[in-house]
Amino acid sequence: MAFDILKLESLDLEAHIPMKLKELIKDLQDFYLLSLDGMLGLVRKPFYLRDAIEQMDYAGAGSLLVTLLVSLFIGMALSLQLSAELSVVGLKMYTGKVVGVAIIREIGPIAAALVFVGKVGSGMASELGSMILGHQIDTLRAFGVDPIKKLVTPKILSSIVMLPVLTIIGDAMSLFGGYYIAVFVSHQSSTVYWSSIRDVLSFENVFSGAVKPFIFGYLIACISCYMGLSTKGGAIGLRRTTTKAVVTSIVMIIIADFILTRILLYALGFSV
Repeated sequence: MAFDILKLESLDLEAHIPMKLKELIKDLQDFYLLSLDGMLGLVRKPFYLRDAIEQMDYAGAGSLLVTLLVSLFIGMALSLQLSAELSVVGLKMYTGKVVGVAIIREIGPIAAALVFVGKVGSGMASELGSMILGHQIDTLRAFGVDPIKKLVTPKILSSIVMLPVLTIIGDAMSLFGGYYIAVFVSHQSSTVYWSSIRDVLSFENVFSGAVKPFIFGYLIACISCYMGLSTKGGAIGLRRTTTKAVVTSIVMIIIADFILTRILLYALGFSV
């Protein structure tokens, strides 16, 4: 009897594995098609310029204050920790250089993207999810309007435009936060700090930090829109898809950051 039960459980498991795999492949296919259609909508008529501007205002101006606050305290905390560690070995004058490289290449793009996910990505997913539950997407199709072109493309455009802008502003705020700690708390030279920052503003560092926000913005918009359009099951389903959009975006940002860092280091001739 016990053997029969184990045999039945193994058969059920074998029956569920292909189904889960098929669902995963279908989800990946739908996500790829949505991402591709959303990007192709940038070069296809009609162009919903007003919708794009509204999304840029929501994504940019709506996230500016949070980005400034987060970036400021990240720069201050990083400068404070580095000053304490480098002073032990007598290298406190390198605080500005290390802070500059860390902020411009890695921490700045990641911090801005995570803030963008929490503020904008979740809003995109919940907005589209609410439209799905309210049958507004079906209404657009009934009037001959492509919902991908009307709803998804402006969100993708706003993300790949505004996230780099927010990243640049956040980087500057982080560097000023690091300056405050280095000069007024650790009593370092202001001239040395800013000369170190100027030295790290090389093409390699700036290019590495500038490429990532475009990729992050595209990933955030596509994931959030896909999760929102996949909403079903009422309010509980909306909560689930919004949470899933945020969590998936965060995981993909971290993974993409590692992959991009490895590629850029190799492409720019850095030895690891």
